[in-house]
Amino acid sequence: MHSSNRHSTGLSRRGLLAAGAATAATVAYQTGRASSASAAARPAVFYAPHQDDDAIGLAGSILEHKAAGRPVYLVLVSNGRNPDLAVRMNGDPCPLTQWSSPHPCAAGGRHGLSWPTDGTTKIVAARTAEFMASAKALGVDKVINFKVVDDGFSSTSAYNKLVDRIDAKVRALAAQYPGASHKFTAGWLEHTETHKACSDVAYRLMNDGTISDVRFNHVYAYERPRQDRADGAAYVLDIPAAHMKTKRKAMYAYNTWDPSRNLYALGYHSVPELLVAAHADPREFVHTLPSGYRPGKGN
Repeated sequence: MHSSNRHSTGLSRRGLLAAGAATAATVAYQTGRASSASAAARPAVFYAPHQDDDAIGLAGSILEHKAAGRPVYLVLVSNGRNPDLAVRMNGDPCPLTQWSSPHPCAAGGRHGLSWPTDGTTKIVAARTAEFMASAKALGVDKVINFKVVDDGFSSTSAYNKLVDRIDAKVRALAAQYPGASHKFTAGWLEHTETHKACSDVAYRLMNDGTISDVRFNHVYAYERPRQDRADGAAYVLDIPAAHMKTKRKAMYAYNTWDPSRNLYALGYHSVPELLVAAHADPREFVHTLPSGYRPGKGN
């Protein structure tokens, strides 16, 4: 997920920071499988458009499927390049601490970084390290990295090419795992082209019969006032306490400062409000594709 410009307050923000620091030593980088599930069961495939979407809006649903005995495969769709985040991470003192509603910084307010601001160098590898640590905390059975360049925002042509690249990857995965269920994010309700592109791919593949068991988790629901987050949802998942504890561990992967393991709390520096809100709300919001869905950039 890309950075949000809304700087709302949250009562649990310091608790999130402290917990992230406390668990830094136990959050490890994962390069393979985390746990096993019945090979006979059809997998549930979850698609995170960016690093951090998994922990914020998919984790409770992932754990629900694992508890039901389903193998869970977690896909990182895009490489998560983000020039604005690179600029933010080079700021000293930390820009988060300077906002009108300041957030604490996992590095203590000083980063000491001089990263290239192309948004790819340093950023992609560090964001992916956080994603892998989150995946390990969730115990998913397989991590799949599409490595699609996150460049669909520059023009309609670039957006259409992004959709086509994701389409090819999802089709191949659907062919490899026939009968799998597919869980995307509700891109038509969200902010970034990559989220919408994933929904457009789902729309295409549902229409031509490539995939049929499809749901959409609304990651940006946590920007809304708490009482409005379920609006329009087909299903609200009430996350059990034990699963919520694990979901929070996944979120802490995005707020851990440990340069020795390439962890720089990039998720928290990108979308602190969303992480704080999701940390405090033991619900996830599952949608179906609306009638009259309109594919395309900006629709």
